Amino acid sequence: MKKCLLTLFSTLLPILFFAQDFDVKGEAFNPSDNINDGVIKVSASGGVPPYTYRWSNQSTPLNSNEAVGLTEGIPYTVVITDAVGDTKTVVYTVKTQAITEVFNGTMTPAVATLGAVLFWDPFATIGIYDPVVYADAKQIGIPGWTNEVENKYVLKEWLQPEGARVSKDVPIAIITDQEGKEMTITASARGELKHLTAAGETIYNSENQKHVIEQGAHFFGQIVYDKPLVLTHPNGDPLTKPIPFIVIWLVLGALFFTLRMGFINFRGFRHAIDLARGKYDDPDAPGQVTHFQALATAVSGTVGLGNIAGVAVAISLGGAGATFWMIVCGLLGMSTKFVECTLGVKYRDILPDGRVFGGPMNYLRYGLEKRQMKGLGKVLAGLFAVLAVGASFGGGNMFQANQSFEQLAGQFPMLAGHGFWFGIVTAILVGVVIIGGISSIAKVTGKVVPIMASIYIVAALAVIIMNIQNVGPAFAAIYDGAFNASALKGGVIGVLVIGFQRAAFSNEAGVGSAAIAHSTAKTNHPPSEGFVALLEPFIDTVVVCTLTALVLIFTGMHEVEGMAGAQLTSDAFGSQISWFPYVLALAVFLFAFSTMISWSYYGMRAWTYLFGKSKRIEFIYKMLFLVFVVIGASVSLGAVLDFSDMMILAMSFPNIIGLYIMSKEVKIDLDSYIQKLKANLLYKKQEPNK
Repeated sequence: MKKCLLTLFSTLLPILFFAQDFDVKGEAFNPSDNINDGVIKVSASGGVPPYTYRWSNQSTPLNSNEAVGLTEGIPYTVVITDAVGDTKTVVYTVKTQAITEVFNGTMTPAVATLGAVLFWDPFATIGIYDPVVYADAKQIGIPGWTNEVENKYVLKEWLQPEGARVSKDVPIAIITDQEGKEMTITASARGELKHLTAAGETIYNSENQKHVIEQGAHFFGQIVYDKPLVLTHPNGDPLTKPIPFIVIWLVLGALFFTLRMGFINFRGFRHAIDLARGKYDDPDAPGQVTHFQALATAVSGTVGLGNIAGVAVAISLGGAGATFWMIVCGLLGMSTKFVECTLGVKYRDILPDGRVFGGPMNYLRYGLEKRQMKGLGKVLAGLFAVLAVGASFGGGNMFQANQSFEQLAGQFPMLAGHGFWFGIVTAILVGVVIIGGISSIAKVTGKVVPIMASIYIVAALAVIIMNIQNVGPAFAAIYDGAFNASALKGGVIGVLVIGFQRAAFSNEAGVGSAAIAHSTAKTNHPPSEGFVALLEPFIDTVVVCTLTALVLIFTGMHEVEGMAGAQLTSDAFGSQISWFPYVLALAVFLFAFSTMISWSYYGMRAWTYLFGKSKRIEFIYKMLFLVFVVIGASVSLGAVLDFSDMMILAMSFPNIIGLYIMSKEVKIDLDSYIQKLKANLLYKKQEPNK
C-alpha cells in the first residue's frame, strides 16, 4: 500500500510542482477583403500539455490551435482542454473590413435560422430515427488507390487468419501489383479481421470494367469494431445524415397528388406529348404563348446547375444508389406539377392589353377565398410572393451568374478577375430578352432549351455508348447502392434521402414557380396545361439528372474522393471527350442564362402582385434584376446567395398547403377534361391530307 501511494505521489508531484495557471491567449486576423478567409490563432500555456482544441468551426481539427476559412463578423468558440481535463473557453470574432464581409456576416445567422426550419429532422426529434452516422467496420483497401489507377493488385498472403483479433499497426496481409512489387498491409484499427478476398485472388484490376464501376472494389478486407463507432467532423462533432423536413414535405406532397390524381404522371404521359407537339394548339384560345413555349420556359427555369453540379454532389455523398431514388422522386414530382399548373391557368387574370397574371399568388388567394378562407389565402399568397421575389434575385439570378462565371473562368483563364465585365455582358443579353416580356422570353427559351438540352444529352449518351461494356456493372452498382447501401453512406434511408433531395431541389415540383410560366399558355382548358407541365420533372430529373449520374457511374468517377460539383462532372466528360469540358462550360452558361430569364418573369409576377400591375412597376423590377446580375457575377456574397437559394425551397410551404386544399377541385376538372377528350370535344388541329 505504501509503495502504491509513493508511486502516485512521485507521479503527481512533478505535475503539481511544474504546472502553472492554465491560460489562453489568441488573436483574430482578417488577411483580405475576400469573404470567408478569416483566421483565429490561440496559444495555451500552463496547465498540463498536450492540449486539445474543440472549435465551433466543424472543419478545424481537434489538434489544431489555428482555425482558417472563417466567416468575418461571426463569433467562434474554442474550448481548450489540457491533459488532466482542465478547460478554458474563449470566443473570438474576425472583424469585417469590406461591405461584402458585412453582408456575408449579417446573413450567415439568417441562413442558419432558415436552414434550421428547412432541414429540421422531425424523425430524429421524436426519436424514431438516429441521424448520427456510425461505422460498423474499418475497410482495408489498396494503399494510395484512386479510380484513375491503371494496375492489377493480387492478395498474395493473409498474415492473420479470418476472425483474428488484431490491434492497430499489426501486419495483416501482403499484396502485390502487376510488376510483382510487394506491399505489407497493417491494421488501421482494432477489432475482428474479416477477409473479403481470398489469398491468391485478384483484388482490383483496372482492365476489369466491373471493378472500375463497382463501389469499393479496391477493398479486400475489413476490421469489425467491437461496437459501432460514431463518425465525426474534424472538430469532434458527430457526423449526421438527417431526413430534412423540406424533403419530407415535397415528397409526401408528390405521393399524395400521384394517388389523388390516379397516377396521372403515367396515364397522362402520351397526351402530354401530343399537347407539347402542338396537336391541340388553338390559335384563338386566351393566353400569350403556346404549350411548347410555356414548357420550354418552365424547363429553362429548372434545368440548370443543379443538373450538373448538384447531381455530382448527390452521387458523391450517396453513391450510385442515389440515382434510383432520384428517378423515383422525379416520377412522383410529375403529379405535383400537374396540380399546381392546372390551378395556375384556372385562376389566372388576363388584362385587356393581353398580359397574363397567374401562378400561386392567384390560386392561393382566390382559390381559398372561394372556400371561405380569404384570410388564409391572403397570407399564403403574400408570403409566396415575398419569397418568390427574394428567390428570383438570388437563386434565380445572382447564384446563376456567380456559378456560371466561375465555371467559364475555370476553363478560360483569360476571364479570371473580370467578373464585373462578364456581369455587364450577361446583363445586356438578359435585358435584351426580358424587356420584351413573356412572349420574348418564350421565343428565346423555345430555341435555347432544345439546343442546350440536345447538346448535353447527346454528349452524355456518347460517353455512355463509349462505355457500353459497363452497362451491367453500372446498373448492378445502382441497384446494390439503392437497396444495400453501406452504413458509411447512411444506409438505405440515407441514400434514399440524398436521391429524393437532389430530385426535389432540381425539378422544383411543389415550389410553384413553374405555374407562373404555364399560366400564360394559350388554352381554354386548365388541365391541358397541367398535362404539359408534368413533362417538366421528367425532362429535368428522369432524363437530364439521370444522364449526369450515369456518366459519372459509367466512367467510374462516382468513386472519386475529395471532389464534387461541376468539376467532377466536367472531369467525367473530359475523361472520354478531351475537349468537352469547354463545351460543358458554355452549356453551363446557357443553362444559367435560360434560368435567369425564366426567373426574371417569375419574380416580376410576384413583384407586380405586391406592388401593382402597371408597366412602370414591371420596368423597375427588370432594372433591379439586371443590376443583381452584375452583382452576382462580380462579387462574392456567400451567405446572401445561400439564403436566397433557400427561399426557393421555402416557397413550397404556402404553395403545397394550397394544393392540398384545392386537390379535389383539380380532380373534378381532370375528370371533366378526360371525358371531353374521349368524346373528341376538344379543339384539335386537322391533319394535312396525305
